[in-house]
Order: sequence, then C-alpha cells, then structure tokens
Amino acid sequence: MSSVLAGVLQVLALVVALGLVYRPLGDHMARVYCSTKHLRVEKWMYRAIGANPDTEMRWPAYLRGVLAFSAVGVLLLYLLQRLQGSLPGSLGFASITPDQAFNTAASFVANTNWQSYAGEQAMGHVVQTGGLAVQNFVSAAVGIAVAVALVRGFARSRTGELGNFWADLVRGTVRVLLPLSVVGALVLVACGAIQNFAGIHEVGQFMGGPQQWNGGAVASQEVIKELGTNGGGYFNANSAHPFENPNGLSNLFEIFLILVIPTALTRTFGRMVGSTKQGYAILGAMGGIWLGFTALMMWTEFAHHGPAFELAGGAMEGKETRFGIAGSSIFAVATTLTSTGAVNSFHSSYTGFGGGIAMLGMQLGEVAPGGVGSGLYGMLIVAVIAVFLAGLMVGRTPEYLGKKIGTREIKLAACYILITPALVLCFTALALVLPTPPHSILNPGAHGFSEVLYAYTSGANNNGSAFAGLNANTQWFNTTIGLAMLLGRFLPMVFVLALAGSLAGQRPVPVTAGTLATHKPLFSGLLVGTVLIVAALTYFPALALGPLAEGLAS
Repeated sequence: MSSVLAGVLQVLALVVALGLVYRPLGDHMARVYCSTKHLRVEKWMYRAIGANPDTEMRWPAYLRGVLAFSAVGVLLLYLLQRLQGSLPGSLGFASITPDQAFNTAASFVANTNWQSYAGEQAMGHVVQTGGLAVQNFVSAAVGIAVAVALVRGFARSRTGELGNFWADLVRGTVRVLLPLSVVGALVLVACGAIQNFAGIHEVGQFMGGPQQWNGGAVASQEVIKELGTNGGGYFNANSAHPFENPNGLSNLFEIFLILVIPTALTRTFGRMVGSTKQGYAILGAMGGIWLGFTALMMWTEFAHHGPAFELAGGAMEGKETRFGIAGSSIFAVATTLTSTGAVNSFHSSYTGFGGGIAMLGMQLGEVAPGGVGSGLYGMLIVAVIAVFLAGLMVGRTPEYLGKKIGTREIKLAACYILITPALVLCFTALALVLPTPPHSILNPGAHGFSEVLYAYTSGANNNGSAFAGLNANTQWFNTTIGLAMLLGRFLPMVFVLALAGSLAGQRPVPVTAGTLATHKPLFSGLLVGTVLIVAALTYFPALALGPLAEGLAS
C-alpha cells in the first residue's frame, strides 16, 4: 500500500469515527448544559466553593466567575511550581524559576500548554499530575462554558441571563471530560502508553553519558491533553515520544480525541438553538477547512522535490517513521486548526509551505473545528461577521438565528477578530527590533523570522506548539508569551460574553422572505470565505516574510 493511500484511508477512518459519535456526544452535551438537576458529587463541589448553581448570571457576573476562577488557577499553579523542591514526589527536581513558573501557569490556565521546559527534566509527579493535569480539565471546561453561554445568548430572548458559570464548569468537568478521559486513558494504555508513578531509571549509555528515563501518569494526562485541546506533553518530545504515543493506532486515536468534542459541539449548538441544520452548517464550514488544509499539508510534504525527499518518499525530516508523512501531516493540521498544540513531529522541520500551513491554521482563529469551546464561539463570531457582510451586499439589516446584528454586536465581533492579530504582530515586532530577543533565534533569514512569528501566533491563539529552533526559555519570551497567552485567552472571552448578553436581551425577529438562510450550504461557503479573507488580509504581509519566502526559495 502506498503512503499516500494510507493517509487517505486514515482521513476516511477519522471521518467515519467522528460521524459515529457526533450525534450521541453532541446530544449528551446538550442535555448536560440544559439540565436542571445536579448530581450528588456536583452538590458537594458547589458547597465546597460556596456557589449556588441555580442562580442565573448576567454576562458581567459570568465573566467575573471566569476571570476569578482562572486567576486563582494561575496563582495556585505558580506557587506549586515555586515550591516543587520542597514537595514529595518531586523526583529531586528543583523549584521552577519565577519567569518560567509564570509562563507555565499562564499557559496551562489559558488552555495553551506552551512549554519552555523539558517535562521529564523539570517537573515531578506532584506538579505534573496535581497541577498541570488538573488545569487540563478545568481550562477545557471553562472554554466549553463560555461557548455554551454564547449559544444561550442566541437561544434566549428578552433576558440578559446566560446560565451559571459554576454549574457549567462543574458539569463540563464531571459529566463530559472525566468520563471520556477514563475510557480514553484505558485505550491508550492498551495501545502501549505508560501509566505509573515510577521514578528516574538509568537504562544505559548514550553519546558517552548515562541515559535516563522517567515514569509517570502519562496515559491519564495524554488523554485529557488531546481531548481538552490542551497539548502539553509529559515529555519534551510530546506525542512523538513512544511513552505518550506508541504506534500508528494510538496516533489515529489521539487525532480523534483532538477533534471529537469541538466537532460534536456543533450538534450541541444546533440542539440548543432548536435547529440541528444550523449546527450542520457550522460543521460543514469547519469540515471543509479541515479537509482542505489536510490535503494541502499532505501534498506539500509528499511532493517536495529533491534527491533526499525522493529517497525517503517525501519530507521525512523531523517525523517519526512509525507515523510516516501521512500520520504526521494529519496530526499537524488537527493540532493547529484546533487549540491543541500537541506535536508528533517537529513543525520547524516541515517544508517551507508545510510550516506555513501549520501557522496559517492558527491564524485563521483555530475554528476548524477549533479548541474545546473556543472553536465553536470563534466560528459563531465569524458567522456574525458573515451575515453582516451579506446584509451589506443586499442592503438589509443582518440577522442571525432570529437576532438582529446591530452596531453593538458588530463592534463586539470586530474587537474579538482584531485582538489576537494585534497581540501576535505587536509582540513579534517588538521581539525582532529589540536587541536581546533575536539572540534566541536559531536559524537565519526567513526561517528565523518564522520561529518568532510562530511562537507569538501559538501563544496568542492559545495553541502551544512551537518551531523548535527558538530558545524560548528566557525572561523576555517567558514573560511576553505568558502575557500573550493570558490576553489572547481572556480578552476575547470578554467580547464573547458581552455579545451573548446583548443577544439574549433582544426580541426575536420573525423570519421573512428576505431572511438569509443560514442553515444551507451557501452559508457554509460564505463562512469559509469570511474566515480565509479575514486571515489573509491580516497576516499575509507577515507570512510573506516568513514561510512563503522560504517556500518559494526552496
């Protein structure tokens, strides 16, 4: 069987698997977030945090809950790292330095999981399991909660109430993420991923020195790393490490985990707004972009010319032979079109155009299907922009799901669209013009520029993957990427929740003959066009200086 055919069959297997779970998982999440009942364990949690889950919140109160919970998470994770040297189960590792502890705390709370450290050489069992893995669950639950709040904004009328943040947070963790993670961890263990609390073992000599391996609760962290679109690896090699991702079957399963919740949330959206066709339209746009990017990535990596590439059957540098070009390309697209950032190959070693495709996937806003929760609310913001553009073309006040898209709604949507590119481009410019940051760049020319652009693109979009050549463990990059991650995560949430509150307070607009049909393939095409045009206009000059220049020169 040819490698290209194997890649096509992997894509088909993913589509079939996602199709099988789409309805049951999407319907389950709709029931979870529409339920008025509380499980006993949930009631215990509400008592512990002093929250009344039956109290409805308007958008400012909902936002305060999101920000307060996340701020406490940053503080606790920071302190846990700073005290690591005094904690049991630290495996003899010292406490993390202040700038790196801040960067890591911001990263995991912001659902980014950018790592400027090697996990097996810096973090003990307590920090890995009690700190990082916990944030993998709750940061994902926060993202789903914000998406559900926006969906309620579309579904409700003449009220500013968006639900209860604490109830949404707890339900998402207890009823969605935990059960799926238990099942997924068992599958990964069956595939060969490790799950233990073993210490450091010396297993032989390597390049004249001792070779040491760590154990750890890897499978349980690996599953939520992918399922919650987090991405932070237990080991420095991330999902290229055989302890995390042993073989081709586990690789395909991890890609499935990355895509399954963001995909199923479109069904949840359709159920909550009373029209599953609306969910299918959103899914169609997401799926079209994902398939297009996957095909482009496989083409660039398989078809690149040169004697070395021809002997290897394609661009194999930086890729694991057990996954091949197809498995690596599909994983790279899945991880950059979502907010996952996990890697089973090294994006810096991809062809110039291949690295550009990975970067552009993040710059689109990670909406195909996007991060857990953030992909759905990102695409719904794009839908608001799309109906506004359609309204301009026909001279009609734009409407979406029975809600008028007026001046306030467009301003909020525009702020959401602009904030992330502003962070990426401003931080990249500062890093290149100041005297010290460029010293971290490994490669000269266009590739070196791409290293910095990719780092801030990844941080501000809450992705977490990296071009491996950049030394990001400096005070400058730890601090600025940390700020980019926090601002890129929580400033957009401000605009999302404000938009949700504005929509929830409106009266429903009746459907007329002139209403744009947002449940049909034509609207899905309009969504795709809006996503691509907005990203192209914003990032094309920067991409032309980096991956496009490198690709054309090779």
